[in-house]
Amino acid sequence: MTAVRQVSEAVSDGSFSVGLVGGSVQAAAGALAGSGANAFYGVEGPEFDVSRYASDATAAEALVRKTGATVVVVPATSRFSRAIPGVVQRVEGRIDTHVTAVNVEDGRPSIERWYYRQRMVATLARAQRPWFLLIDAGVFAAWSGAGGAAKVEAVAAELPDLRTRVEGEQAASAEAQTIRPDADLLFVAGAGWTKKQQDGQTHLKDAESLIWDFLQKSRASLGSSKSLVDQSAEGEDVISFMSHVNQVGQTGSTPRHLKGLATCCHGEEPHVVGWRFIKERRAVNLDAGCGWAQGKADVLYVADAFKVMAKVNEVLGNS
Repeated sequence: MTAVRQVSEAVSDGSFSVGLVGGSVQAAAGALAGSGANAFYGVEGPEFDVSRYASDATAAEALVRKTGATVVVVPATSRFSRAIPGVVQRVEGRIDTHVTAVNVEDGRPSIERWYYRQRMVATLARAQRPWFLLIDAGVFAAWSGAGGAAKVEAVAAELPDLRTRVEGEQAASAEAQTIRPDADLLFVAGAGWTKKQQDGQTHLKDAESLIWDFLQKSRASLGSSKSLVDQSAEGEDVISFMSHVNQVGQTGSTPRHLKGLATCCHGEEPHVVGWRFIKERRAVNLDAGCGWAQGKADVLYVADAFKVMAKVNEVLGNS
């Protein structure tokens, strides 16, 4: 909604409509009542309450055809990232994914998108309509306008023969998950956690305990440097709950958390590339001349990460 408002305020005909899909959409429409939308449309019913390609694509297509929208802005959730490309083909439109900015120049919208592991940014515009934009999470501030009463016009979506039936969801417990995209804090561990410490010994079990305890108490998301996750292929001991899925950096993911805390990694360029969208960066490293100290971190703590995290866990346990 924040992205839509930004575009609508900058073009001559700034009208826009809201399309909603779900088991019941009235509550969502009420939350957006103060957005300035000129109309609300909804496809609702038990068949649309769960994520399924056939029903999601049919509902989205019905909304696009009903509104006649020329630019369609969609959140890049797993549900719509899967369904919207099919809708684009049905309505003969065009699509851009992983949109990180929307701008308007001379009354024409354009978008920004990153390439090559977030090392190059491109500005793109298209003439063909409808144009679908999948907006990455965390790029725009969440909509915080006033709610109220909104009249939703029901839109019929004729479902095809459904070959799948959703009977429920099964997911790992919250305590077992280490990747939490919605967390305020990203905690990144480097290979230094597995190296010999000041007593000349490795303390992998202590490292696992400290990191896991911090993740449970802070509800932070866990990231890793490439050197740490690569140790498993080299036959070295690794942190048991760490995998390549946690990797952050030039060859890993590029998360967008509000804050980031790096521990036992050097902050060199391939790693820091993954931190470019973190708004506040802090690091813990024994080397006062590491990459983090070269202007790549807002705050560098020159200290032993084992001692620092033990103290942090103690404070969190008492809070």
